[in-house]
Amino acid sequence: MPLPVKSSKPSRMTDLRSALKPAALCGWLCFGLLLGWGLPVVADDVDQDEALALTERGVIRPLQFFIKDALRRYPGRFLEAELEYDDGRYVYELEIVTHDRRVLDLEYDAVTGALLDVDEDD
Repeated sequence: MPLPVKSSKPSRMTDLRSALKPAALCGWLCFGLLLGWGLPVVADDVDQDEALALTERGVIRPLQFFIKDALRRYPGRFLEAELEYDDGRYVYELEIVTHDRRVLDLEYDAVTGALLDVDEDD
């Protein structure tokens, strides 16, 4: 009985699998986006020279304004601050420790002064 001869030409099934791989990958990516598994948004850090220039030009409020507001709302001690440009706006992120030893992260709109978010660190 002769052995079957293997063709060097790929079968139609192999061609179909090759063609479907990119489509399946695209489908999974779209599914992930629908569920909110999008790519992480990265904010740009603003250095101290740029922050000073923005404050002097009146584009953003001074850091001291936000420290004072945070400590008025949550008495304790100021730990650190960061200014970022995120989603088209300047955002100050402040970290404070309250008198009862809770560490809080506060986010402020650096232009309007509005408190955007408060999170407690675990």
